Amino acid sequence: MTRAAVFLLSLLGPVLAGAPSFAQTTGPVPTPPAETAPAAGAITPPALASERARRLDELYSRLREADNPRQARVLEAQIGMLMSVSGSDTADLLMGRAQQAMQQRQADLALSLLDAVIDLQPDFTEAWSRRATLYFARREFGRAISDLENVLRLEPRHFGAMVGLGMLLQQLGDEKGALTAFQQAMEVNPHIERVPQIIQRLKPKVDGVEL
Repeated sequence: MTRAAVFLLSLLGPVLAGAPSFAQTTGPVPTPPAETAPAAGAITPPALASERARRLDELYSRLREADNPRQARVLEAQIGMLMSVSGSDTADLLMGRAQQAMQQRQADLALSLLDAVIDLQPDFTEAWSRRATLYFARREFGRAISDLENVLRLEPRHFGAMVGLGMLLQQLGDEKGALTAFQQAMEVNPHIERVPQIIQRLKPKVDGVEL
């Protein structure tokens, strides 16, 4: 995996906190088990989604107003924790296996697992973002951009996806589009590392083109 892809992965989503450790899988993607019905009195998925949306609104608001990078890192981690749980035990299980496969450089297996997660939970933002990272590492830039567009459709404040989009557009020679993506990311999270330096390098080039 390239350094750029590692940086992108660090932005697009943390490793699932508390995810179980799975043995290396070399066979076909396991068939997801059937989801069980919630127990009587349990919090329903719509209620969980509503609470998560409320909490994300609060965290993103605090992130924009963070006083320093250390405070921002804490808020980023809290946002990442909320977004890394799909609401489906099966999807979370497959995501854990996909993450392990990525760490072990089993790209084909990771891709198959992420495909399965997206089929199961098409509104799970982090599955799209992880797959975008994998496509980026494989230099399948068109597919990576498509997945990042889905991330931003589901969560327009996903600053990691904005940075990833900027990196991809840079690779494709669209410096103006890349600059816009990086600037939008900084509006959501003013404390993203490295991005201010990238903006400083790009802005004179883009301004020069416009002149």
